[in-house]
Amino acid sequence: MVPASYYLILGAVLFVLGAAGVLVRRNALVMLMSVELMLSAVSLTLVTYSRFLGQVDGQVFALLVMAVAAAEVAVGLAVVVALVRHKDTTDVDEMDSC
Repeated sequence: MVPASYYLILGAVLFVLGAAGVLVRRNALVMLMSVELMLSAVSLTLVTYSRFLGQVDGQVFALLVMAVAAAEVAVGLAVVVALVRHKDTTDVDEMDSC
């Protein structure tokens, strides 16, 4: 069986990659994907702790995180499509003024 520390390290690496993607990239779609990566890393950590402690609470919270991620994708993509129609670009530096 794989130790829990491997999953926690993987979750930390995924979270750092997502945070770096949000901070470094200027494309709105890449930033949304990076936020999704960070939410997936948090879900992995919650499920790992839930499995390690033998409780179901972490798995329930992971389902809630997935629901929030789905809502974030729907709203985020709608905002990006509206801004692209208005500004003709996905670069967030050019979207700051309307």
